[in-house]
Amino acid sequence: MKFVRNAWYVAGWASEFDRTLRRFTILGDDIVMYRGEAGEVCALRDRCPHRQLPLSKGHLMAGDAIQCGYHGLTFDKAGACIRAPGQDNIPKTSVHAYPVHEKNDIVWIWMGEAKLADPDDIFSLPEFADPQWHAHQGDALHLRSHYLNVAENLVDPAHVSFVHPTTLGNAASEDVPVHADVEGDVIVAWRWIRDAPPVGFFQKFGGFTGNVDRWHYYYLHLPSIAVIDFGSADAALNLPEDKRHEGVRVFALHFLTPVDDTNTIDRWMHLRNVAIEDEKVSESMDAMFRIAFNEDKEILEAIQLEELKPQYHRPVRLAFDKGPNVYRSRIEKLLQAEETGNEGWAQSETG
Repeated sequence: MKFVRNAWYVAGWASEFDRTLRRFTILGDDIVMYRGEAGEVCALRDRCPHRQLPLSKGHLMAGDAIQCGYHGLTFDKAGACIRAPGQDNIPKTSVHAYPVHEKNDIVWIWMGEAKLADPDDIFSLPEFADPQWHAHQGDALHLRSHYLNVAENLVDPAHVSFVHPTTLGNAASEDVPVHADVEGDVIVAWRWIRDAPPVGFFQKFGGFTGNVDRWHYYYLHLPSIAVIDFGSADAALNLPEDKRHEGVRVFALHFLTPVDDTNTIDRWMHLRNVAIEDEKVSESMDAMFRIAFNEDKEILEAIQLEELKPQYHRPVRLAFDKGPNVYRSRIEKLLQAEETGNEGWAQSETG
């Protein structure tokens, strides 16, 4: 399976990296990552070009160099070979080094052509720096599912009523139409449910007892980052769509990292404008999110298994599938553009 390579992907939360050599698999590439002496995170292809032992099985040396655990061939953090024990001449060999950048306590890695890596292109939201909002990192959810299926789920408000009936949805939204559009490079799908009972999440964290107006805005940033803006306000306020900042509002962020053709890591976190000083609320939200996201996991992993079997009919398309359909089309165009623009390019290694 082909992946969009010229993009920033989340390698992990900043807290996942220290002076330990760790192997990560991203877009099918095995990568050794570690934190350098100056604090920056380094990333190299996790394979010694001599006898193919993963470098993560070796040793981190002074100066951030990695010594292979088999014969001691040593590489600096840029991937260049700097030592070959037992001989004076150093082989003209290297391992691929990946551009890495840390932002918002998240470590990002560029998987494509290094000269195109611009840290200014890394995803962010103004709420990260807004004192009226609180940012809280959640988990790294492993899904046995292709990332396209996971991403489609994150631009699909229609599934919430059926998959998350006790947490993020309820029956009141089952027949409410979903709208979809494209805003620049972002696909958005949304709907409002007016004058309806609050869902379990906002019963708990919004304190609502009577009917509310609630919303779901699903923003999908290519290739695989989703922001779900959801919240509620007292129905008596008749809150207009452009005033939803006046309600109880939460952003659920999903950073999807494709591992390979059938596995994805969803690192999720949230930003909220309620109870921003209360870490117990963060822990309680985590618990409810885990319930909801494990419900997604069960659905998506079951779909993955069925996709591997013979298909007996054409896929059925419904009215609310516009967001996922546009997403697939956009990904295909990105893949075609990379094939056209990067002919002859490869992640160079010599030896």
